[in-house]
Amino acid sequence: MKKLLFIVNPKAGKMVIKNHVMDIASEFRKSGFEITFCPTLARGEAVDIVAEKGADYDLIVCAGGDGTLDEVVTGTQIGQMDVPIGYIPAGSTNDYAKSLQLPVTIESAAKLIMRGKPRPVDVGAFNDQFFIYCAAFGSLADVSYSTDQDMKNMFGHLAYVVDGAISLANLKSYKMTITVDGVTMTDEFIHGMITNSVSVGGFKSIVSDQTKLDDGLFEVLLVKKPKDAADLTRILSAYLLGDTSVPEIVFLQTSQISFLSDEPVAWSLDGEFGGAHKESYIENKKQRIRIMRK
Repeated sequence: MKKLLFIVNPKAGKMVIKNHVMDIASEFRKSGFEITFCPTLARGEAVDIVAEKGADYDLIVCAGGDGTLDEVVTGTQIGQMDVPIGYIPAGSTNDYAKSLQLPVTIESAAKLIMRGKPRPVDVGAFNDQFFIYCAAFGSLADVSYSTDQDMKNMFGHLAYVVDGAISLANLKSYKMTITVDGVTMTDEFIHGMITNSVSVGGFKSIVSDQTKLDDGLFEVLLVKKPKDAADLTRILSAYLLGDTSVPEIVFLQTSQISFLSDEPVAWSLDGEFGGAHKESYIENKKQRIRIMRK
């Protein structure tokens, strides 16, 4: 009998996953899997579970938010294993699930895992850490994860602009030297995102039409410090319209990029705190994992 490691974050989203665990397990059993059930009790626990035990299984399935998937992916990279991953999105935002085009209902997502195929996708390496879809710093990154989800659902990108305008009253910028593809630039930046997703922080990415999950490239968006209120208005309008042509926004695609700053810069990795760093090296690990998809 095939072996399946089933990791569940019972606190994800509104904790609705707890009402579906038995139905999901039945679906897996009907497909011939012997199931090991592991509910997580604390943040980061899934990393250790997968790193220590994941290689003994034919399939690893996680149910939770993008943070839970991040932990599972990190565990596979630490354990240096190539076990297919199934993802049942049950968080509050589920950015990466949108990129994977996974079903929105829990039962349908479970069935897809059993009937789909393991498709290769890229993974990001950030210094000695890993991420699946987004590494970000700066004011707009903070806004994207602090904006109320109901507001996002009602107003979409407009919520980003409105809430962002309020938070940018005390704008923080970072003088950074950025090196990409042999080219170096030094400037002051208020925001940066290195992404591999059509959605970030609950919003459709303004470069989503450029995104491919398995091409070995990140979409990089950097926002320079505005000189005055007019610059700030132009930046916020560009985000609303999905326009990367304004002079304050730098957009590029690359497989690797490095950041150097005089002071520690706080980073977010897949929506969770990734530490504060003066030096950051980010690399795309092309097609490093396989996720069950259509």
